[in-house]
Amino acid sequence: MRESRSAIVVPGQGCLDRDGTYTLSRGCNRLLALAAELAETRRPGVVVLSGWSPHGGESEAAQMLAAWPGRRDVELLAEGTAVNTSQNMARVLPLLLARGVEEATIVCAPAHRLRCHYFFGGVYPRFGVACTYRSPRLRPRAGALAWEAAALTVMPWQRRNAFAELERRGNSLRSTEGEPIGEACAASVSSSPSAS
Repeated sequence: MRESRSAIVVPGQGCLDRDGTYTLSRGCNRLLALAAELAETRRPGVVVLSGWSPHGGESEAAQMLAAWPGRRDVELLAEGTAVNTSQNMARVLPLLLARGVEEATIVCAPAHRLRCHYFFGGVYPRFGVACTYRSPRLRPRAGALAWEAAALTVMPWQRRNAFAELERRGNSLRSTEGEPIGEACAASVSSSPSAS
């Protein structure tokens, strides 16, 4: 049987609990449940959980891995350094390419989909990884909507920084057209809408 060339990617979401401990948000637990359902039906080759901890405790990725409610016969990876969505995109990309992934399903909150489309969908196809998006039914809270609205203003800057990070790390990644990552990423940035 041919190994699956698909992946599920879950960018984490956390919050401080009443004790001041950084923990997964309720919405993030819903993302995990949906990702587990998808893993059951789609049988991906890998599930990547990505996210940091702002206070030095256990990362979102490590917490998601510990809370993973799904199948265990799939490769589960915890990328625990990404601070924001652009870093989720940049730090997961080499993991997917190293595994020959051709299709990634990004599981995110409904309010987060626009930014996921911009970061993942604006870059991954240039490296031969098609993106699809799935979201659980979640009622967005006012704070989450305000956060997403504010984040729109820094998206181009964050994506440029993510590309620069990939270049600094010395990745020899190449786009499907054979361009080095710096050129492929520059093309991505120049073709994206600019923030006003």
